[in-house]
Amino acid sequence: MKLAKTQWSSDSYLNQIEALITNAQELFKDKLEGYLVSDTPKIESYQRYLTFQYHMTKGVQRYFFRVAASPKLARKRKLRKFFTSFANEEELHYLVAASDLRALDLEILPEPFDVSLWHAYFNSVVDERPFIRIGAALILENIADGCAKPAVKQALSADFMNRDNTKFLVLHQHETLPHGDQLVEAVTSASLSDEDLEDLILGARQGTVFYLRMVDWALGNDTLTLVASDRRSSLGEKESTDILEFSMADLELET
Repeated sequence: MKLAKTQWSSDSYLNQIEALITNAQELFKDKLEGYLVSDTPKIESYQRYLTFQYHMTKGVQRYFFRVAASPKLARKRKLRKFFTSFANEEELHYLVAASDLRALDLEILPEPFDVSLWHAYFNSVVDERPFIRIGAALILENIADGCAKPAVKQALSADFMNRDNTKFLVLHQHETLPHGDQLVEAVTSASLSDEDLEDLILGARQGTVFYLRMVDWALGNDTLTLVASDRRSSLGEKESTDILEFSMADLELET
C-alpha cells in the first residue's frame, strides 16, 4: 500500500510501515487461499474466527481510551480526539460477532490462549508505550484489504453464509467502515518522535504475529493453542443478556 507523506523525521519509517502492512496482507492471503482449497469444515472455522474476534474485541475501547489519555498525546490533541472517537465506534463490535454466532445457532467458544496472550501483553505496555498498541491496530484494521481482499470475498461466499450471520465481516470491510484508512491518515498526519515511530513499527510486527496465530487457530492449522486454552465457558449472566438484547441499531452513536 502507498501511504501519504508525513511530518516524520525520515521516510524510512513510512516505508517500513507500508511494507509491514503489505506483508501482513500477503501472509493473510496465503493462509486464506490454503484454507479455501482445504477440506477443513468451513462452519467450524467460522465459529472459531468469530469466537476469537469476540474475545479480542470485547473491551477494546479501554485500550484506545488509555491511548488517548497517554501523556504522549498531550500535544497531539487531534490524534487524542481521533482515538476517543475510535474507542466509541469499536466498543460494541464484539456483540456483532456474538450476534452472528447466535444467528447460526452456534456457541461462543472459550477464549483461545493466543487471545489471552494478546490482552496480557498489550495491557502491560499500552499506558507507557501506547504506540505499540497503535501499531498493532494498523495491522488489524488493514490486514483484510489489499491483495487479501479477493480471498476474503471468496471466504464470504460459503453456502451457510448470509446477511444475518456475516454482519461482523461486512462491518469490517473497508467499503463499509474505512477504519483502516482513517487510522493510517490519523497516525501519518501526526508529528511523532523517532521513539514513538520505533514503537509503532514494533507494534505492527507484534500485531501481525499475534493476529496470524489466531487466524491459524481459526482455520484449523494450529492444534497447539488448544493445549493451553481454557475449556470452561467464560460467559457470565450479564454477557449473555447483553448478547440477547443487542441490535445493530446499538452501533449508532449519539450526536
